[in-house]
Amino acid sequence: MPTWLEVVFRTMFAVVVLFLLTKMLGKRQVSQLSFFEYITGITLGSLAAYVSMDTDKHWHLGMIALLVWIAISFGIEFLQLKSKRARDFIDFKATVLIKDGKILEENMKKERLTTDELLELLRGKDVFKVADVEFAIMESSGEVNVLLTRENQPLTAKHLGIKVAPEKETQAVIMDGKLMPEALDMMGKTPKWLLDELEKQELNLQDIFLGQVDAYGDLTVDLYADNAQVPQPQEKPELYALLKKCEADLELFGLSSNNKDTKKLYEQCSSQLQGVIDELKPLLTT
Repeated sequence: MPTWLEVVFRTMFAVVVLFLLTKMLGKRQVSQLSFFEYITGITLGSLAAYVSMDTDKHWHLGMIALLVWIAISFGIEFLQLKSKRARDFIDFKATVLIKDGKILEENMKKERLTTDELLELLRGKDVFKVADVEFAIMESSGEVNVLLTRENQPLTAKHLGIKVAPEKETQAVIMDGKLMPEALDMMGKTPKWLLDELEKQELNLQDIFLGQVDAYGDLTVDLYADNAQVPQPQEKPELYALLKKCEADLELFGLSSNNKDTKKLYEQCSSQLQGVIDELKPLLTT
């Protein structure tokens, strides 16, 4: 067999084996490499290159080395699952860099992190002022997680004492010009409803690259033709949709509240708004 053809076959074989072995190690090997996994990834790549290019009679030794490295990786991962001390030794402990708005210089030196690098990591978390940080911790992966002081945290429904029901996930109901029946079922919609919505926007199913329906039943689409403009709803239908959204929110707040008086108030408001919507529907949908 010609040498160049042997190299081609070995390379294809090495790629398949490396892919399978890496897949066995799990998704974290790709998405969030630990210190040891980083070393393992480099070594596996080097061994795979050896298997591809070494044309002497001992190329199978590279395969043995690959299997040994995978076995060691599995052993290390098993040890980490069983022992906190092993995790701290292999992957390092998390390090507090900022506490109560104060930078801990000793920990910065320990991690060999400069002030410029710290500020860059904070900006990556949309934080531009050190005094706004309650805690900043460098994880074993090297990522910095930030907890803002209470007064600088975004206002949420919990801060206001409001309990809200979980919102439904936005579903892709059209993908690559094809209808997705399972996603429609999850949203409580039918294919006929979807086709009617497309007809209102003067669109064809095969012209749509991606179509999504949100928790309020609104359909948004992205067309194959990037320069094409999606017809926008008129003001009347937009107002009708907004009123329906408000009515649904009031009903949702009523269901989420544990206070009887508050629940009753929301239900009354929702019922009154529904009456207004019923009266305006002939004017807003024509």
